[in-house]
Amino acid sequence: MTVSLRSQGEQPSAAYRIPKRCATLSLGGTAHRIHMKRILIIEDDRDIVELVRYNLANEGFQVTATYEGSTGLATIKKSPPDLLLLDLMLPKLSGLDICREIRRDESLNRLPILMLTARGEEADRVVGLEMGADDYVTKPFSPRELVARVKALLRRAEPPSDAPRVIEIGKLAIDPASYRVSLSGRVVPLSTLEFRLLYYLASRPNRVFTRDQLLDAVWGTDRFVTPRSVDVYVRRLREKIEPDPERPAHLKTVRGAGYLFETRAA
Repeated sequence: MTVSLRSQGEQPSAAYRIPKRCATLSLGGTAHRIHMKRILIIEDDRDIVELVRYNLANEGFQVTATYEGSTGLATIKKSPPDLLLLDLMLPKLSGLDICREIRRDESLNRLPILMLTARGEEADRVVGLEMGADDYVTKPFSPRELVARVKALLRRAEPPSDAPRVIEIGKLAIDPASYRVSLSGRVVPLSTLEFRLLYYLASRPNRVFTRDQLLDAVWGTDRFVTPRSVDVYVRRLREKIEPDPERPAHLKTVRGAGYLFETRAA
């Protein structure tokens, strides 16, 4: 797909070339350093890269890009960004393979991933979520919507300002201060959204929540995902924390109602 900046009513400029991660703001003669969120784009269509880069930079983000999968994954491991915009179909290494590698890496598994894909079928979107993407945008997309989704993912990735209690249920320990989950002393790598969903359910045990309630509580009112996404995340969590995902001891489905975290068997 080819996207022209002129078609968006904007001219290419040097506005998106931001060489530093922090900007300096002067208030009352005092200089203050402002952290600029770093976003990496892995996308082989250079017109899309420039369109996305231009719009994100205008919102104050520092944006870099690579154009094929293996180089992109190496860039992430060398200097992890604050958020990854990832195309599904890439030369040398696919977006799904990159997702899988990131979620396996304990040092990277909390990285928010927004997948860009030309595949609009629900099955393809579900596969992306199952591999570890946090959200998806199908091409062609609105730059304004893309920016809104980026901001929403970054907000959800922020750690809580307070220090909620650690939850220990049987062999499972959930620490919201560090976003760490361990099972029998072994660290379980979870993405930020996986952790938020697990903590929300585990901190309200033995109560049934509908998919819409979970979307409101975990994804927030600025969400773009569908109730089907909750099913995908619950399945991912079961595969990581349940000894037998087909017969879960904690993350249970209540047919026709929703999900609950059961502690009676702990």
